[in-house]
Amino acid sequence: MIGHDEALRAVESSLDRPSAARVYDYFLGGDTNYAIDREFAHKIRARLPLIGQYMRTSRQFLARAVRRCAELGVTQFVDIGSGLPTAGNVHEVADETRPQRDSRVVYIDNEPVALAHSTLLLADTADPERHRAIAGDLLQPDLVWERVLETGLIDLTRPVALVVNAVLHFIKDETGPDSVLAAYRDALAPGSLLVLSQMTNENPRSEDERQALADLVAYYEQTTNPGQLRTTAEFVRFFGDWDLLEPGLVYAPAWHPDEETVFASAPSESRVIGGVGRKPGA
Repeated sequence: MIGHDEALRAVESSLDRPSAARVYDYFLGGDTNYAIDREFAHKIRARLPLIGQYMRTSRQFLARAVRRCAELGVTQFVDIGSGLPTAGNVHEVADETRPQRDSRVVYIDNEPVALAHSTLLLADTADPERHRAIAGDLLQPDLVWERVLETGLIDLTRPVALVVNAVLHFIKDETGPDSVLAAYRDALAPGSLLVLSQMTNENPRSEDERQALADLVAYYEQTTNPGQLRTTAEFVRFFGDWDLLEPGLVYAPAWHPDEETVFASAPSESRVIGGVGRKPGA
């Protein structure tokens, strides 16, 4: 975990370009973003007016999925590509769900500025004995697990909830996500849970929206976070042979919606798919 002063320097040195994590924070109503991030966000929203609600959908799905994991008795969470720990992050939801506050959470991000912000923000909201933010790249599972274990917070012989929320649309097929996800699944104990979501280009309402989604991908090609959208059929493979919890891989608002769920009455308009898988053998 980086120090406070080093974190401040990382933040200050990143203000010459948009940060995907801070853009996400802006759309969620957070205040850990800057003019350059907001300018990029406005460009996206001009082409895709509902982009902020899509991102809220991803964040709301995360909270509902983490809550369900905690209700099922899982107390260990690894959040890869966690971005900025704004309101409703994993450790807050887990602690709200389990009043005994016995959950342990490791946040991982490969973007230095996201890790820096995480360090600063967790200092205000987290318990350093149970929560940690570390550097790591989703595409390097062996190194990620090595660093996770170094924290002393996670026991891989017991069930873990592995969270990869709103990240895989930044991972192109050409980078080999199938073998990467398989490596993460293989390392986890039976009974572990896998929380996955990403944006989809499935069933656009019109040709204009289809083009707008393509434009979104093109915009991100100009950043350090290029990626691709996937259909449900293309995405389900990342769960491997794990059992999908009800209601399966669905549009995120259809996954156990509550009174705050955006697009609850029309889940397919959310442009976000998600699900939770459980490793057999428990």
